[in-house]
Amino acid sequence: MRIEQVRAFLTVVETGNFQQAAKKCKITQSTISRQIQALETELGTSLLHRTAKVKLTVAGELFLPRARKIDREWQLAKSEITELLSGKQQELCVAVIPSICAFYLPPVLDSFISKYPQVQLRVTCLGSERAIKVLRDGLVDAAIVMQSNLFKPSSEIVLDDLYSESIVVLLSSRHPLAKCKYITPEKLIEYPQIIFKEGYAMQTLVRDYFDRLGAKLNAVLELNSIDAFRGAIRHSNWLALLPQSAILDIKNDLDLTVRPLSQPVPIRQTILVTTQDRLEIPPIQYFRQLVLEFVKPKVDLIAI
Repeated sequence: MRIEQVRAFLTVVETGNFQQAAKKCKITQSTISRQIQALETELGTSLLHRTAKVKLTVAGELFLPRARKIDREWQLAKSEITELLSGKQQELCVAVIPSICAFYLPPVLDSFISKYPQVQLRVTCLGSERAIKVLRDGLVDAAIVMQSNLFKPSSEIVLDDLYSESIVVLLSSRHPLAKCKYITPEKLIEYPQIIFKEGYAMQTLVRDYFDRLGAKLNAVLELNSIDAFRGAIRHSNWLALLPQSAILDIKNDLDLTVRPLSQPVPIRQTILVTTQDRLEIPPIQYFRQLVLEFVKPKVDLIAI
């Protein structure tokens, strides 16, 4: 069944004859007759008595309210999609990793809200693996995550590289290793580590690093907040391997310091992920544009 067949049926019922219905639909009378015949063939029965004044059969009487409902739903669907593609989206949902939430996202959000105040902006801070899952499940419109093998470019998925950064060691200013210019693997593995919770790509990266060192990771605590990392490190001799973007304002905290590794962890690549169909929607297009404009490497990332 096609929507134009339903519309032809409703128009014939409304006008009372095929000639007037064809004129109203701006098609030929033979076309409208074929559309209704095809509909009747699919339903397996006649819907109309073809008399001078068209009348409904018993089946036609039964089908009429259903046809009207189908037509209303079709018109509503067209209207909603037209509004969506014109930028009248009700909400924009985004999943981002913690370091993006803390330091990169505020100017993006401010600019977005200024242009689309009617769009409810929802931001959820998640680990990369969880963010990827909710994007695939259609629960968010875009995700800013750490690159991994979980996402590859395709006809459906759109990836934008944002920036690359090194992994550094966060430690207390009173920690014995705070006097070192670099932290060697031998020194690193002597101390307990705080790591991100399961589902965060940073945990996988840290575990893989320790595996390559041939050392056992002594993870005493799992967290999912940059502030929580700082609080735990500030009052302990524990260490944490973190991306540099997570400690951009560390110079303002006298209780904490950062040291590079003498044997570096692989560079972390941060990406924006969305889908091709979502980029047809103006608010999502604009959000992507803002991310590409504002989420860039900071010039002081290497100045530790």
